[in-house]
Amino acid sequence: MQLYFIRHAQSANNYLWDQTRAAKGRSDDPELTEMGCKQAELVAAFVSRFDPSGLARWTNDAAADADPSTRDNSRALTWAQMTQNVHGFGLTHIYASLMIRAMATGSAIARACALRLVALEDLHEAGGIYHEDETSNERIGRGGQTRSYFATNFPDCDLPDCVTDEGWWNRPWESPEMRTLRAKRLWDDLFARHGASDDRVAIVSHGAFYNYLLAAILNLPDPEASRHWFEISNCGITRLDVSDGRVGVRYMNRVDYLPPDLIT
Repeated sequence: MQLYFIRHAQSANNYLWDQTRAAKGRSDDPELTEMGCKQAELVAAFVSRFDPSGLARWTNDAAADADPSTRDNSRALTWAQMTQNVHGFGLTHIYASLMIRAMATGSAIARACALRLVALEDLHEAGGIYHEDETSNERIGRGGQTRSYFATNFPDCDLPDCVTDEGWWNRPWESPEMRTLRAKRLWDDLFARHGASDDRVAIVSHGAFYNYLLAAILNLPDPEASRHWFEISNCGITRLDVSDGRVGVRYMNRVDYLPPDLIT
C-alpha cells in the first residue's frame, strides 16, 4: 500500500489563526477560504496525474538489470523518481474526515481522480466538533453536520452510519488520550483494508491528527506527552509505503506543486 496523508486546504479558522494567533471567533466546523478553494483545486490536479506506462517502464527496466544492454535508459525511471511520484499517483481510494474543510478538499480530489469519496468518522481533527467558550474557555461538544447537509453539499460521498439527522459528533470534546486510541483504531482499519495490497490510498484529514496518526503508524511516543510535533501545511502531502509489515517514509509535507503565495 502507498498511503498519502493530505491535509485539508486553508479553512476560515486557519486564516483567523494566521491573522490573530488567537481562537476568538473560531467556527466549530469552518468552511474553506477563497485561497483554500484554490489550493484544493491545485492539489486535486496534482494528485490526479498518472502515467501508467511509467510504472511499466520501471518494471520492465528493473527486470532487464541482468542485461544492462537491453535497458532503455532514455525512458527508464529510477527508484528515487518512482518514490517522488514522477509518474504521478494513480490513486485507487480516497477517504476524508467528516469536517467540512476536509470534505470539500476530498471532494475536489475525488472528482479529479474519478473516484468515489468515502467519509470515515475516525479521520476527524483532534478534539472533534466543539465550541470554545470565550469567557470560561470551556470546550463544549456540538453536533456536526447532518446527513441531509452532506446529501445536499457532497452528494457523491459515501457516509458512515454515524451521520444522522442530528449530526455525527454529539459528544464532549475529545481528550488527548482518546485521540491516541482513535489514531490506532484508524490505522488498524486502514491496514486491514489495504495493508497487504498495492492500493494507493489518499486520506484527507487535519494537522493535529496527523501527529497522532504518525505516532500510531511509526510507534512514536504520544505527541502530547513527548511534545514532538510534525508540521504539515494546508494541502501538504506525506507519503508512506507499507510492504511486508514495514513502513517507509518517502516524503513529508510536500507542497512544491503550490505557487509560493498559496503555501499556508
